Amino acid sequence: MESIDALSKKLSEYLTGSQVEQVNSAYEFANNAHSGQFRKSGDPYVSHPVAVANILSNLRLDEDSISAAMLHDVIEDCGVPKQVIEKEFNSSVANLVDGVSKLDKLELSSASVLQADNYQKMILAMAKDIRVIVVKLADRLHNMRTLGHLSRDKQIRISKETLEIYAPIAHRIGMNNIYRELEDLSFRILYPGRYRRLRVAVKKNRGSQKRLLRKIQRVLEKQLVEDNIAAYIEGRDKHIYSIYRKMKQNRRSFGDIMDIYAFKLIVDKSEDCYRALGAVHSVFKPIEGRFKDYIAIPKSNGYQSIHTGVIGTDGQPIEIQIKTEEMDDMAENGIASHWLYKSGNSKETAPQRKARKWVAGLVEMRNNYENSEDYIDSIKTNIFPDEIYVFTPQGKILELPEGSTPIDFAYSVHTDIGNYCKGCRINRKLAPLSVPLESGQTVEILTDRLPQTSPAWLDFAITSRARNSIRHYLSNTKASEAIKVGKKLLEQALSEYNIKLNRRNNDHLSGVIQKLGVDSLNELLEDIGLGKRAGNIVATQISNLMNETDKATSLPVALEISGTEGLAIKYGQCCNPIPGDSVIGHFTSGGMVVHQERCKNILSVREDPRECFPVKWDEELDKAFPTEIKVIAEDYPGLLADIAFSISSSDTNIESLEHNDLDSEKVAFHLFIQVYNRDHLAKVVRKLRSMKRVISVNRIHDQEDRHAKTIH
Repeated sequence: MESIDALSKKLSEYLTGSQVEQVNSAYEFANNAHSGQFRKSGDPYVSHPVAVANILSNLRLDEDSISAAMLHDVIEDCGVPKQVIEKEFNSSVANLVDGVSKLDKLELSSASVLQADNYQKMILAMAKDIRVIVVKLADRLHNMRTLGHLSRDKQIRISKETLEIYAPIAHRIGMNNIYRELEDLSFRILYPGRYRRLRVAVKKNRGSQKRLLRKIQRVLEKQLVEDNIAAYIEGRDKHIYSIYRKMKQNRRSFGDIMDIYAFKLIVDKSEDCYRALGAVHSVFKPIEGRFKDYIAIPKSNGYQSIHTGVIGTDGQPIEIQIKTEEMDDMAENGIASHWLYKSGNSKETAPQRKARKWVAGLVEMRNNYENSEDYIDSIKTNIFPDEIYVFTPQGKILELPEGSTPIDFAYSVHTDIGNYCKGCRINRKLAPLSVPLESGQTVEILTDRLPQTSPAWLDFAITSRARNSIRHYLSNTKASEAIKVGKKLLEQALSEYNIKLNRRNNDHLSGVIQKLGVDSLNELLEDIGLGKRAGNIVATQISNLMNETDKATSLPVALEISGTEGLAIKYGQCCNPIPGDSVIGHFTSGGMVVHQERCKNILSVREDPRECFPVKWDEELDKAFPTEIKVIAEDYPGLLADIAFSISSSDTNIESLEHNDLDSEKVAFHLFIQVYNRDHLAKVVRKLRSMKRVISVNRIHDQEDRHAKTIH
């Protein structure tokens, strides 16, 4: 248990006597409020807030943040009103405590809604005071360190939440020390067998590398001394989850990952970074494409450093980061580095400024969502995407996710720039709005006097800000304007089928429209204009329906899937349909999503023609689709290699693979494989089932299948 006396002594190294006294008063208040409460470990509950305060003291946070850490559970767990905290301390401490506290569980009926609303509350509090997230991350870090005393179900739930939300946020605001520990702690809980094996392998590998690492370090130190560059060098360890993630994502072996040696080279001044780069390249040959200058163009979380990859004397690849001590501090502690509240200095650091801008963007996004669950789901997928860096004509740098288009660029500048966008120039040349941007390009947006927002933009806009702004604008567009836009889009799509709306028999057209689940042509056109339906999909439906006039049936004609529809038709990741499955199409704002008919996610709307439409597979379809299978087998050396060989010999690619130890003798593999149809899948399954030690092979249709317990 952390000692309040030891904490006070540590705080006195950088806080004044009155500031330390405020923290001690907060401790006394928390101790009284939590009197009689104990943690699952049996420790007095107040040991937790003291530990959280201790984590923040290592970051040298200010007295209000440390006080809030002491008090962060008194509203939620002890029923102490916010007003009492404000009266006893100050409004800053009270707002921080309130920002970290969860909502009253009695206010909401659904656990998922409660969780989403808690995230939303935290984000809004972050917008007012960014220290809220620093306190929350310290709270989460200590909870993860002591998670072993909870039930297995709670451990898994909290670890998943940490891996999905809190670790990425810590990364996004540059607090990499906390980010790495949160990931490793979550990984240890979720995959204990993999964590244990990787930790042993890393320790063994590190011991065998010591001599080579010292040799590389001596060569670098000698060259830096000759070039009169003051610097120190240290090895840079990879954390266990990052090794696992690279092995999984890049399908590389442990040896491939660990054969890349990494060093940090710390110098005094920014200009010395470039001098040191020259020294490094004078003794080791640089690897083409492995140089990154994050000093000239910092990452979105404020990170600055020069990265270079070189070939060592024995032919091994070496990664070297070159930075100043201040840059290194910012790289490890992000917005908590050189905290502005310590000295009263009003000048923000780069990570703090970027974090505030990011949070402001999250708050702005909130206006475009009807409920907190959709809002948080969007944030989860956009916390830390791969980035590109592009320039405005004035030379300002904008960071965008990889794959962004000029439409995403326009909305990142300003919502109105996006809405009024009519075209763009990339590097001074006219270019389509749908072309993916690349780092280093200069983008100029051409605007019109009138809004030009089109539902077609949803086909290629990828950022949440752009997509939500487009939908928000379209949903607020007057019906008459939406009908005009929808008519233009539908007529354009119908021209491919030589169909013109104004030349068709009205009665005939009315019958077709009713089969599409709408009461009138204007309603259909409005849906297209508002982005609720895709014009090219509706055109295909109309063409099919009009070709069925001689048939007596009144049922809608199934839309045939050829696999070449591009972004207009997507395939449900919840059920992963493949040719041969009975399928149905579900309308979304971005087009149609194809699901298995048995998919639980569309059961409630499957019979509604406004929501769903029958589809069928093209008989000539020759395209591979992903599907998931679960293989349970007796564990033995070489099992994975045998399974991989069996699958690949069936003309099948493996997209990804996970495995869980069921017990000391059995292991379960979850594999995403590429198959052409159900017959192809059946061939793969038969081949796997023929293996001697394979117990069962099953296709996974949904999450219930994935987590179902297998009975032997």
